[in-house]
Amino acid sequence: MSKPEILAPAGGSEQLTAALRCGADAVYFGAKGFNARRNAENFEDKSLSETVALCHGRGVKAHITVNTLVTDSELPALRRTAEEIAASGADAVIVQDLAVMRLFLRRYPSIEVHASTQCAVHNSDGVKFFEDLGVKRVVLARELSVKEIEKIRSETGVELEAFVHGALCMCLSGACYMSSLIGGRSGNRGLCAQPCRTDFKCEGRHYALSLKDMSHLRHIRELSEAGVSSFKIEGRMKRPEYVAAAVTAVKAAVSGEAYDEDTLRAVFSRSGFTDGYATGKRDGTMFGHREKEDVVASAGVLKELSRLYEKETQTVPAEMSLTVGADESELKISALSRSVTVSGAEGIPAENRPTDKEYAARSLSKLGGTRFYLNDLTVNNPLGLMLPPSAMNSMRRMGIEALDSALSEIVPHSAHDFSYKFDKYFPPECSELWVRSESAEDKKLGADRLILPLSEIESHPDQISSLGERLTGELPAVLFPENEDEERGRLRRLSEAGLTSVYAENAYGIRLGRELGLKIFGGAGLNVLNTPALEYYRELGLSAVTVSFELRMNRISALGGSLPRGYIAYGKLPMMRVRSCPARAARSCSKCDGHPHLTDKTGADFDILCHKRRFQTILNSVPLHIGGKSQAKCDYKLLWFTTETQEERERIFGEIRDNRESKYPRTGGLYYRELQ
Repeated sequence: MSKPEILAPAGGSEQLTAALRCGADAVYFGAKGFNARRNAENFEDKSLSETVALCHGRGVKAHITVNTLVTDSELPALRRTAEEIAASGADAVIVQDLAVMRLFLRRYPSIEVHASTQCAVHNSDGVKFFEDLGVKRVVLARELSVKEIEKIRSETGVELEAFVHGALCMCLSGACYMSSLIGGRSGNRGLCAQPCRTDFKCEGRHYALSLKDMSHLRHIRELSEAGVSSFKIEGRMKRPEYVAAAVTAVKAAVSGEAYDEDTLRAVFSRSGFTDGYATGKRDGTMFGHREKEDVVASAGVLKELSRLYEKETQTVPAEMSLTVGADESELKISALSRSVTVSGAEGIPAENRPTDKEYAARSLSKLGGTRFYLNDLTVNNPLGLMLPPSAMNSMRRMGIEALDSALSEIVPHSAHDFSYKFDKYFPPECSELWVRSESAEDKKLGADRLILPLSEIESHPDQISSLGERLTGELPAVLFPENEDEERGRLRRLSEAGLTSVYAENAYGIRLGRELGLKIFGGAGLNVLNTPALEYYRELGLSAVTVSFELRMNRISALGGSLPRGYIAYGKLPMMRVRSCPARAARSCSKCDGHPHLTDKTGADFDILCHKRRFQTILNSVPLHIGGKSQAKCDYKLLWFTTETQEERERIFGEIRDNRESKYPRTGGLYYRELQ
C-alpha cells in the first residue's frame, strides 16, 4: 500500500508557506478567478508560475482549483485562465463544470483533471461516470462513511480523494442553493455567504443547519485501507496557523504517531469535532456552531503555532557525492530526481589526514536555512588529498543554488487543438409542459411528460402502459452506496416492464441509465449554466437537460447548441440536499410526523422533504412561479411539485399553461436578477 498524499489548503502566501514548511505532499489553491473560494487571497502578489515553482522546488504538487460554474460570456476568460495554468506547469486542476473539464481534458491532456467535491460524487456509478470521461481523481462527498468508501474503491479504478479535517457544509457540495436563493451569492460560483450558519430553528433546537467541523484523523488508517489515496484538509479561507496545525496533525496521524487534538480543536472548531460521517453515526452530536469559547481558545494557540512555520524547515533529502581531484574537485547533489554538479578548488597534499566522508560531512551537512538535509554522502579521493572546508562550503552553496534553480524550473504543458463548437439553438414555437410529482394522480393533469419517483411507479405499474413514453422515472437526487444496489434492481425491473426513460439530478444517474439502455433526461441538479456543457451532455447521450435555476432568463435564451432543454417554471426549489436531518437531531425518526420544517430569523418556514430516511431535501419557503413574466423559449417548462395539495397542483398547472400571474406568494427566483 503506497503512502497516502497529504493535501493542504493554501488560500494565500502565508498559508502556502505554512503548508510547505510543515510537510504537505501537495497543496491546492485558486487562480485569480473560477475557483470556489473567490474571497481568498489567491496569490494576488505572485504569478501562478512563481507559486507552482515554490511547490515543485520542494517536491510538492500544485493542484489548481477551477471548480466554479461558468457562463457563456466567461468562456474567453476561462480559456485565458487555462493557458496561464498550463504555462505554470501545475500538476492538476480541480473542476466542477463539464465545460471546464472538457477544455482541460481535450486541450491540455498532460494536466491531471480531478472531479471536485462540488460534483457531488457519492457512489460507484458517480465515480465511474467521471472515470469514463478520463478524469484521474475524484474528490468524494464528505457524507460518506469509511465502509461506503471501501465499497466504492472495490468497484472503481480512479484515485479517490477524501476530506479528513475541516469545516462541514450542511448540504452535499454542489447541491446547495441557499446562499444564491436568499442573497444572490452562489456557492457554485465561489461566493457562498454561509446563511446556514445563522440561527435556523428546528423543533426547538437552535443553529439547526450548522455542523461541527469534521476530524477523521483517528480513522486515517481505516481510510487508507479503504482505498483513499489523498487526504484533503479543508480551509482555504483559514489562517496560516490553522494550516500549520492541521498539516502537522495529519502528518503525525499518517505516520501512526500521536497528534495534538487539543491544539487542533483550539485553533478552529465549532464546539469541537465530529466523525459522524466516517462512522455512520449521524445524530445530534454532529451539530455545533462557533461560540465565544472557541474564539478565545483560538487566540491562545496562534503564537505557538506560528513557530511551526516561521523558519525554513529541512524537509527535502539530498544525496551528495564529492570527488577530490588534483586539478579541480566536483560536488554532485541530487534531490527529488534532479541532479546538479559544480566544480571547485583542487585538493592539496594532506598534512594530517585526507578528506574522507566524516571530515567532508562537517562542511557539506551545513544546510540550515535551506529546505534540504544531507541524507547520504559518498567521497571519492583516490589521491588521498585534502580539500579545505572553505572550498567545500563554497561548492555546497553553489550546488544548493543550482539545485534550487533546477527543481524550480517551470515545465509548461503543451496545448492541443481544441475549441468549443456548437450550433445555434432553434427553439420550438410552443414549449411542452412537463410535471415532476410525488403522486401518480397527477396523470390527470395532462402534462406532456410526467416524472415520478421510481418507487411511485413501482406502486402504480399500470402507469407504464397507460402513459408509455410520456412517463419518466426519477432517480433519487442522492443515492448513497448502501442503497445503490437496491435502486439499480428497482430500475432494472421497471425497465423490463416497459419504462423507457429516467430523470437524473446527479451524474451517477447518467451512468446508470446508459448502462440499462434508457433515455436520459438531465435535471437541474446537473448545474448546467453554459452551452459547452449542454453540448457535452448531448455527446454523452442525454436526450434533454433542465438548465440550472441559477441562470438568468436572458442567459437561458442565449444558450446555443442542439440539445433540447427546459427550465423549472414552478417549484418550491430544493435549497439543500442533506444527510444529517436537522429534525432527527432534535427527535427520533419514530416521533417525526413526516412534515418537519425549519424557521429562520425572519420567521419564514422551510419544509423538509424526507426521502425514506436516506436523505432530506430542504425546500425554499416561497415557491418559484414565473406565470405572467417574460420567459425564454425552450423545449419544455417543468413544474416541480413536492408538498402541494391536489387542488393547488391543478391551479398552478393552469396558471403556467396559460401564463397567468399567481395571486399567492411567489418569487421569480434568480431568473430575473444577476447571480454573483
